Amino acid sequence: MTESKNKAGIEWLQTLLRLSGQEIAVKAETVTDEAGVSYWLIMDEAALSAEQIEQLIGSQGTVLDSIQYLVNTTLNLGVPQSEQQAYTVELAGYRARRQDELKAMAAKAVEAVQATHKEYEIASLSSAERRQMHNFLKVYEGLETFSRGKEPDRRLVVRLLGSEEA
Repeated sequence: MTESKNKAGIEWLQTLLRLSGQEIAVKAETVTDEAGVSYWLIMDEAALSAEQIEQLIGSQGTVLDSIQYLVNTTLNLGVPQSEQQAYTVELAGYRARRQDELKAMAAKAVEAVQATHKEYEIASLSSAERRQMHNFLKVYEGLETFSRGKEPDRRLVVRLLGSEEA
């Protein structure tokens, strides 16, 4: 099953890239972390210029986020919720670096909430990043997380469990 999910992801992403005029090799890895099992589709940057990499990642990862959204939406279309899989699209180590940044942000939020007993809001996260943060933060007992606001100003809120702060 894992191999077929990885193969489908590789084929879909390579087709998208080819249709956009880019011949980029893609490999897949299965990753298990706080969020469960995900399939990482890793684009080979060896034949790309720095400008091409920058364009594919986009400002604050927006292009890479869009590609990842398309992969997830398309490959999970018509699949029962319980069987859907998460795909992460990686280029030039961007996702791995961003994941480290998100973990550091989560730790800072936990520290602030525990020290002040006040809500802590984190802005400027994509919906995928907010989902990751919820997963990173669910291991901390006594805290709860939720999202507040509407896109593009949706924020992740961390607070003490049961806190009713306005």
